[in-house]
Amino acid sequence: RLKTKLIKRQRFMFTLIKVFFESTRQAYQSLVGNKMRSFLSLLGICIGIFCIIGVLSAVDSLEDYMRMSFDKIGSDVVYVQKFSWEEDPGRNFWKWMRRPNPDYKDYLALKKRIKNAKEVAFYVPIGNKIAKYRSSSVEGGILMSGTQSCQEVLNLEIAKGRYFTQSEAAKGNAKVVIGATIASELFGTVEPIGKKIKVSGQKLEVVGVIKKFGEGLSFIGNYDEVMMVSYHFGKKIANVDNKFAFGSALAVKAAPDVPLAELKDEIEGILRSHRRLRPKEDSDFAANELSTFSKILDNVFGALNFAGFIIGIFSLIVGMFSVANIMFVSVKERTNLIGVKMALGAKRYVILLEFLIESIILCVLGGLLGMLVILVVLKIITVAIGFNLYLDMGNVFLGLSVSIFVGVLSGIIPAFQASRMNPVEAIRA
Repeated sequence: RLKTKLIKRQRFMFTLIKVFFESTRQAYQSLVGNKMRSFLSLLGICIGIFCIIGVLSAVDSLEDYMRMSFDKIGSDVVYVQKFSWEEDPGRNFWKWMRRPNPDYKDYLALKKRIKNAKEVAFYVPIGNKIAKYRSSSVEGGILMSGTQSCQEVLNLEIAKGRYFTQSEAAKGNAKVVIGATIASELFGTVEPIGKKIKVSGQKLEVVGVIKKFGEGLSFIGNYDEVMMVSYHFGKKIANVDNKFAFGSALAVKAAPDVPLAELKDEIEGILRSHRRLRPKEDSDFAANELSTFSKILDNVFGALNFAGFIIGIFSLIVGMFSVANIMFVSVKERTNLIGVKMALGAKRYVILLEFLIESIILCVLGGLLGMLVILVVLKIITVAIGFNLYLDMGNVFLGLSVSIFVGVLSGIIPAFQASRMNPVEAIRA
């Protein structure tokens, strides 16, 4: 009995292999014999896979870049500002505007009293300024003043030179640390360290260059176009203590193993006490964290994926009917051949599998063509914008799976119709 079962299994596997190769040959003949019809039919599958997998790949690349950027900035930092990242600034606008910006006194209060923080920093963006060095100038550089602790809290990696020292920060010396873009455009191949640039009528000595954040998107944490001076120097050239004029912020880095929720509670308690807010009064500041951006990004990426999926589904439906049409034509063209095969002993499931596999192969070819187009488009976009877009293996397998599924749906009815034919009538036809 075991030997008989083994022989039957071997025969079945041999039959499946034979059917697969026969179906592949017939799919090839169908493509070669009717090039235009096959191309137009597979175009729907190609476009559908392109929409679904292309959008998924772009979104995955963007999401990975965002997550990597957040990790680079530091996900263990709480940013205290008057605006909340969780609400639309357009809503309750005047409520936000009436709030004071965090100031240096808030920084000192937190620095003195907080226990769950590793370090506290305070910074004030003064505005867009023109930087000049000899005959070169750069417009749009962001002049920012901050405490010496900004280097650690904001993860400012120094590529050349150094950050300004605690002594230089306390004395308000005319020292500046510039971003990679500012250094490149202002100095070119000239060594920037030790050179003096002119900003807002002040001569500043360049002591360091911040490591390049990266190509592509720009959001919080990108300091490529920043010119950082000490807070006490910033006081000399701008009214940085004006609570309503500048978008100042406190950045508090959590101590090891301290949850951000616990740190935020402590920050709120200290600042409410420092600002003498009554128990029933709302806080006039917001404690923000980068996970807020992650939640927003999840919604945005979800919407983009859904849009690509819907567009792709409609394209796949069109492609599915096109492939089904090819299969009905193939069944009609090979009706007498089907009758001969069945008369010679071919089982109905063999005929069904033959046409079903042919349909799957056609759809997989369309899917592979779509993914090839995706690769080309992603490479072109990567070169154009300098932001790395890629097609990972997970999306490749998803594209192949979708193609196989569409192939089954496209071929099941024609294959079933072929397998139910009467051999005598099929031969006469």
